[in-house]
Amino acid sequence: MDRRVRTAVRVEGVVQGVGFRPFVHTLAGRLGLSGLVGNDPAGVFIEVEGSPEQLSTFLAALESEAPPLAAIDAVTVHEVPVAGDGGFRIVPSRGGAAATLVSADSATCADCLAELADPGDRRYRYPFVNCTNCGPRFTIVRGVPYDRPLTTMAGFPMCADCAREYVDPEDRRFHAQPVCCPVCGPRLRLGDAYGEAALAAAVDLLGAGGVLAVKGLGGYHLAVDAGDERAATTLRSRKHREDKPFAVLVPDLAAARELCEVDVLAERVLTSRRAPIALLPRRPGAPVARDVSPGNRSLGLLLPYTPLHHLLIGDVGRPIVLTSANVSDEPIVHRDEDVADRLGGIADACLTHDRPIHIRADDSVVRPFRGTVQVQRRSRGYAPEPVPVALEFPRPVLACGAELKNTFCLAKDRHAFVSQHIGDLENYETLRAFTDGIAHLGSLFDIRPEVVAHDLHPEYLSTKYALEQSDVELVGVQHHHAHIASCLADNGERGPVLGVAFDGTGFGTDGTIWGGEFLVADLAGFERAAHLAPVPMPGGVAAIRQPWRMAAAHLGETDLDVARRHGADWTAVVSLARAGTNSPWTSSAGRLFDAVAALLGVREEINYEGQAAIELEQLADPAERGAYRARVDGELVHASDLIWSGVDDLRAGVPRETIAARFHNGVAEVIAEVCTGLRERTGLGTVALSGGVFQNLLLLHRTVTTLEAGGFRVLTHSRVPANDGGVSLGQAVIAATRVG
Repeated sequence: MDRRVRTAVRVEGVVQGVGFRPFVHTLAGRLGLSGLVGNDPAGVFIEVEGSPEQLSTFLAALESEAPPLAAIDAVTVHEVPVAGDGGFRIVPSRGGAAATLVSADSATCADCLAELADPGDRRYRYPFVNCTNCGPRFTIVRGVPYDRPLTTMAGFPMCADCAREYVDPEDRRFHAQPVCCPVCGPRLRLGDAYGEAALAAAVDLLGAGGVLAVKGLGGYHLAVDAGDERAATTLRSRKHREDKPFAVLVPDLAAARELCEVDVLAERVLTSRRAPIALLPRRPGAPVARDVSPGNRSLGLLLPYTPLHHLLIGDVGRPIVLTSANVSDEPIVHRDEDVADRLGGIADACLTHDRPIHIRADDSVVRPFRGTVQVQRRSRGYAPEPVPVALEFPRPVLACGAELKNTFCLAKDRHAFVSQHIGDLENYETLRAFTDGIAHLGSLFDIRPEVVAHDLHPEYLSTKYALEQSDVELVGVQHHHAHIASCLADNGERGPVLGVAFDGTGFGTDGTIWGGEFLVADLAGFERAAHLAPVPMPGGVAAIRQPWRMAAAHLGETDLDVARRHGADWTAVVSLARAGTNSPWTSSAGRLFDAVAALLGVREEINYEGQAAIELEQLADPAERGAYRARVDGELVHASDLIWSGVDDLRAGVPRETIAARFHNGVAEVIAEVCTGLRERTGLGTVALSGGVFQNLLLLHRTVTTLEAGGFRVLTHSRVPANDGGVSLGQAVIAATRVG
């Protein structure tokens, strides 16, 4: 008789809510093994008994055949006494200190879509169909272990049919916590109409040019017919979102290809389980309203990722705008009780349901770049899955992030949990999302911070929050060092590197506003090796809102059109800058782009952060290869030279598109020149690019190409944003390095 052994197995990672226990049950049954499997706060525990050969096969298949949504971090094994039990069973979850990982929300799988479209299926056209391979996860989880009582599905007792599926090891819904059907699950509603009648009313409203609020996975959206000019303009007016582009929901890849250029990588992104908004090159004459994405060569496209989205877009039969339901600068609405107050003046009607959203999560935004995918906003579909990093955290860390595009990061052991996108910490609702999010993730992953990292800017609300914490070690991190550390962590590296951190605003160690920085940096520290020559910001924050002020700071008294348009105001601002009154000095690359945008008449007052630079990029002729030159004098880069070259061309009648392109190319050239000089001094041949300015695709492409032609190895972002949404990760790894 074969010798029997029993092995205890511990599996850690994203292994709850992804069908891991059913998978283990089926695998053990196939191999004729006995034992048990269950969830606890650390992950999945298994005891399996059989011959040594059977156990060896089991352990190999445990990782090679894991469910598609699972992400295994570690498998530990030790032998235990033989129990002699018969069969294999799933046992109740165990409590204890939380340590497991929680899966992100996942787009509807092919099997569930087939049921949704099958008139003979009991879930035919049911807007909440899901299984172990898809559906809501993070946004419905209230605690761990991930079991139904600790989700927002707790209020929906399973009917007999769903309960049978839930306990059947051969069923796709075996221990799927959100399992439900039309008999026992959430119901769709629009006003007094329910189910199909509610959906039909929503379709009619969109067809009539109305604005519809739609409850999604991580919050409410606002929708209009993407081809209806009046509807798009109405939505923009009501939402107080003057110019920022809207995302467009398309029913399938064929519809996506009618609007944008969709290559193999873009197709893979759009159809992935994360289902983000993908920024793609817009086709000439794409049939969308002008106000959907005014003056932009790209469109943000996404495919339906919930059954409700599939039904809605399928019945409408054409692309619709699908944008976050909020007033500009406020966080996305996710609580039902807030809909009337916050959306009442925007939406004509609301297509909602009675499954609560526990945690808000905006749609994630990505874009393809040189064969990879860069995350521009990391949220639904990505969070709260950890970002792998090349170090361990010796003590639990909270990194509070930046003021704009805020995320926070909680880190422990090998895991860095970068939060979903929080937004700009400028109002009570966003600050509440920030503090509530820290409490929730901390509870979910049992992280009680001993170290709190924060930006050096004393007026950031994230900094003030950090300074209010007690019984923790505080670590102040310079903003641009955090950017470069974020890029290092994103690439699994420690440095040292030559770091180029270009953005709009960051508090420098000398008390000035930085933003055009060349650093020699690793995770422990940095040296400011070079920077753009500082110029005054006339009016302080006003110079951010009104880019023409930065043009005045660079140009002084002039007869150019940009000065004539502002008359006496221009003269007053020039005087303000020269006197240094309310004009803090800045080396910001973002403000440099603002000045050029104003010079060329692209944008003289902004409606959203970074707008002038974005529109300058859109103006630039991508075919132009000429480049302006900027003097490099020691550690100072005289970026004003680029502006004056543009002035000369403007006076000579050179097209604005050409000037904008030569400016971009000039910035890329001077970055390469400075890095080449620093390589000679330091011997470092790797460059890390970070900061919001490098979300400019034209600049990024030109810079990477120029640096690589010069023999540099270039690191860019992929898993976290280059903008301030990635700062919290950089703060976390710096803090871990300093306190370790």
